[in-house]
Amino acid sequence: MNAHYIKRTLANYGALTVSALSAVFGIFFLFWILKDVLVLGFSAINFDFFTQLPAPAGMEGGGLANAIAGTFLITALATIIGVPAGIMAGTYLSEYGRKSRMASVVRFISDILVSAPSIVVGVFVYALLVKPFGGFSAIAGAVALAIIMLPVVIRTAEEMLKLVPDATREAALALGAPHWKVTVQVVYRGAVRGIVTGVMLAVARVSGETAPLLFTSFNNSFWNFSLTEPTATLTVTIFNYAMGPYEDWHQKAWAAALLITAIVLLVNIISRIIVRGKAG
Repeated sequence: MNAHYIKRTLANYGALTVSALSAVFGIFFLFWILKDVLVLGFSAINFDFFTQLPAPAGMEGGGLANAIAGTFLITALATIIGVPAGIMAGTYLSEYGRKSRMASVVRFISDILVSAPSIVVGVFVYALLVKPFGGFSAIAGAVALAIIMLPVVIRTAEEMLKLVPDATREAALALGAPHWKVTVQVVYRGAVRGIVTGVMLAVARVSGETAPLLFTSFNNSFWNFSLTEPTATLTVTIFNYAMGPYEDWHQKAWAAALLITAIVLLVNIISRIIVRGKAG
């Protein structure tokens, strides 16, 4: 056994040790956070939490029913806006543009949007929709979340469509099918699981956003299903309650954090199941 082999072995064990310790370090704090959210949030969850409006400041009781409904409303609207646009853009990059200059520009902008701070998106939508139209609204919040979703859906759709073999496209084209029909009925069918997974991950990505909603949908202490009025959401409620002076607010903030964590976990589990089904 020469010195070079011993040196390589020691370096290998050293790298593995550092990697394992880093993983344990990260997992430890992850479970610590989840433990606090679960313990502190579960004690504040009850039937009223899901059915009642927030109680007046300083009074105990009430719930966050309006914030829960507002979160689902804005997220659903953002999905309706962002997902079709993202899939169409991804289709263009994969099926039509490919190596064109326009496709390169779209990819570059998409990569920038992925890494852009969400608060910048919120300020942009504030200047675009809130200030000119004279007020906060659910639709402004949905547009902000849709912009955040857009690059995730675009790149996922493009990559999933590229995984469909070119031979499959050529076989369909050889039978006389037009290009658009090949894309819709052949290529989409082969990539649908991956695209759905990307959409669900994008939804999970925006479900915990607070900064853009502070500038767009703001908040509301009452029921609101109008798309042109300020709308309560769980993330903004957590922000407001966590900064408040009342212990009851703090408990409800933990409960709202637990609810969002559970929703994001559920979405990720479903995405994993879909991916596993595709792999199988």
